[in-house]
Amino acid sequence: MDETGSLITAEVARTLPEAQRRARELRSDLEGRGVHPDVLKFRRAELLAENYFHAVQEAVKSVADKMRSRSGLTDDGAGLVDRVLGGEPPLLAINSRSSVSERSEQSGFANLVRGTFGMFRNPTAHEARLHWTMSKEDAEDLLTIVSLIHRRLDRATMPPRV
Repeated sequence: MDETGSLITAEVARTLPEAQRRARELRSDLEGRGVHPDVLKFRRAELLAENYFHAVQEAVKSVADKMRSRSGLTDDGAGLVDRVLGGEPPLLAINSRSSVSERSEQSGFANLVRGTFGMFRNPTAHEARLHWTMSKEDAEDLLTIVSLIHRRLDRATMPPRV
């Protein structure tokens, strides 16, 4: 997108040095945003040679991996989110859940994670990369959201089970 908001065509990187330059730029932009280190693991030159398809897919999948490793579950997708972040008490709580506002925040966080899976992970898993495009700006925004999710999961606690 240009400064007027019009869509523009991005050129495909044709050489490894060009892909590496783009990868360095993306990494620099993401580091400037303070993204979580787990997100930066999925930014590699070979993933950026054509578009951001794999970088986005892998970053979102990293959220499910973290939820599985923190909870011990093997579920995936919305079922994993529901089991880990839902319930009373949830397996992972992002706050003390001691007020209506905190319980609402927990529920909203679960919806954010579920929505991120539904909007970005599932389409990339089921659509050909040719039919699924994403701009650098959208990729950076999504990777920033994934970073927020990782930070909240890192600080989440496992409430005692009754």
